[in-house]
Amino acid sequence: MKNIIVITGASSGFGLMTARALARAGHAVYAGMRETTGRNAPRVAEMRQYASEQGVDLRAIEMDVASQASVDAAIARIIAEQGRLDVVVHNAGHMSYGPAEAFTPEQFAALYDVNVLSTQRVNRAALPQLRKQGRGLLVWVSSSSTRGGTPPYLAPYFAAKAGMDALAVSYAGELARWGIETSIVVPGAFTQGTNHFAHAGAPADEAIAKAYAEGPTADLSEVAFKGLAALEPADADPQSVADAIVAVVDAPFGKRPFRLHVDPSQDGAEIVNSMADRVRAELLRRIGLEDILHPRAVS
Repeated sequence: MKNIIVITGASSGFGLMTARALARAGHAVYAGMRETTGRNAPRVAEMRQYASEQGVDLRAIEMDVASQASVDAAIARIIAEQGRLDVVVHNAGHMSYGPAEAFTPEQFAALYDVNVLSTQRVNRAALPQLRKQGRGLLVWVSSSSTRGGTPPYLAPYFAAKAGMDALAVSYAGELARWGIETSIVVPGAFTQGTNHFAHAGAPADEAIAKAYAEGPTADLSEVAFKGLAALEPADADPQSVADAIVAVVDAPFGKRPFRLHVDPSQDGAEIVNSMADRVRAELLRRIGLEDILHPRAVS
């Protein structure tokens, strides 16, 4: 079945890989990104050429997830062109790297906006259409850092991704009776093949950052990054995250996994999430809401 799909943050990394993979799988894919006539204009041209050469339905669409007006316009355009919207992939995100104390509260808020509030903007624009249809799928690209081993110097990112993951879990139950499925894809720490670390933000308070760089924590950054890289198998490929999302989208209604880990380094998140999800399921059973653990087909 051909799905109409929108992906946020699709100009690079997991988003771009997923957009291409879903288009190759036969879906109509709108790759959301900002500045399509400015900074990302070359990416738009590349995407257009890729679609032509591969014979796939892949198109860039202006979508600044920090702007409700931009998100609303993008979703409205998709629905106007296609008459429906089947899948939303929440992928947009940003990482910052450095000692937590050196980041200002404003920097924490900005990262939370990109990683968490962006999903709320998109949901408020897209969910009325999905509820009207009585069918849909939200795919949330989470992170193993929300419950796995957490190395130092990524606190703002970890906190934001944990917030997004919690929001995804809450939405899952609230949307189940509307026929809208939830799948949370949990990538591990891929240190190569994406721009996450290369484009990571730096702390604004340089004096505090310098204190950490020269004090007893001077080696934390180097040891942490080398350690993460060493845990990662040589054949770890971020494309596996995109392939996992394609498998989720292509699965039949009611058979899609609630949570799917793609973590070659095995940092422990799958174990902890398994327990957390079991506790959630047990609580919903105890309070008489077992039915919202699974989406209900709406005729």
